[in-house]
Parts: sequence; C-alpha cells; structure tokens
Amino acid sequence: MDELNAFLEPGMLVQHPDQPEWGVGQVQSNISGRITVNFREQGKVVLDGRRVALVPIFEA
Repeated sequence: MDELNAFLEPGMLVQHPDQPEWGVGQVQSNISGRITVNFREQGKVVLDGRRVALVPIFEA
C-alpha cells in the first residue's frame, strides 16, 4: 500500500476511508510511509501509509 500514498505531498487534500467523520484533511508531510494529516474535525494525525490508503480530494 506504500505505493498508493507515495504521491501524496504537503498541501494535498485527503479523506480517511474508514473515518469519514474526520472530514477533509490537508497533508502536512509524507516521510517513509508516515503521513501527517491535519483533519478539520480530528486535528493532526500521523498515519501508517502501509495500513491505510488515503483518498485524494481533487477540487476543480
């Protein structure tokens, strides 16, 4: 699953597929599979990119 999150960069918007109540989050960092995201409703969370595939949000 590392490859699925490898493209995530700081500033990108994402959602956690298993925690929709956290709302949209902004990627703060993505270092060696550890992804730090600041979610609107949950705050800052550090995720293991090998365990969860974050869903990117592309706003037009």
